[in-house]
Amino acid sequence: MEASNSYVSASNAKSNNSAVSSSNDTHSVTKRLQSELMSLMMSANTGISAFPEGDNLLQWIGTIEGPAGTVYEGLTYKLSFKFSSSYPYSAPTVKFETPCFHPNVDSNGNICLDILKEKWSAVYNVGTVLLSIQSLLSEPNNDSPLNGYAAALWENQVEYKKVLHSKFQKDVGGKA
Repeated sequence: MEASNSYVSASNAKSNNSAVSSSNDTHSVTKRLQSELMSLMMSANTGISAFPEGDNLLQWIGTIEGPAGTVYEGLTYKLSFKFSSSYPYSAPTVKFETPCFHPNVDSNGNICLDILKEKWSAVYNVGTVLLSIQSLLSEPNNDSPLNGYAAALWENQVEYKKVLHSKFQKDVGGKA
């Protein structure tokens, strides 16, 4: 009987430690995200922004403006960020919410960008992710396309811009 009681006690101790560990993980993620939010708000970076979605610090909505001098100039895109309890040691899940015609973005808004996958580092933050995606708009990786049609069309920037703006107007109706 004593042996089973000690097993129960050890088992309870383990589950209590898991709960404390999980709570500490969430607290450190929350603290990190609050710090990132302040940095973004104080940043001089134009053309990018991000804020928590409602009261949930683990889900954000980001915005990027198309870089000046590119076919994306004048277009604004919304992205969703979802952070796990292992952030910043694992990348957030980032997707385009505004439909985006681009060689490295699929029809569901998924993004093919190495820093969101195997090249992720804890030194990256929401701001660096937004700047990287903004840069990706003007410099796609056509060797790894998610949208073959966009990749094939990329070389002809005049035609690409026509298709891009037509799709943007159709999908978004002029509002991001």
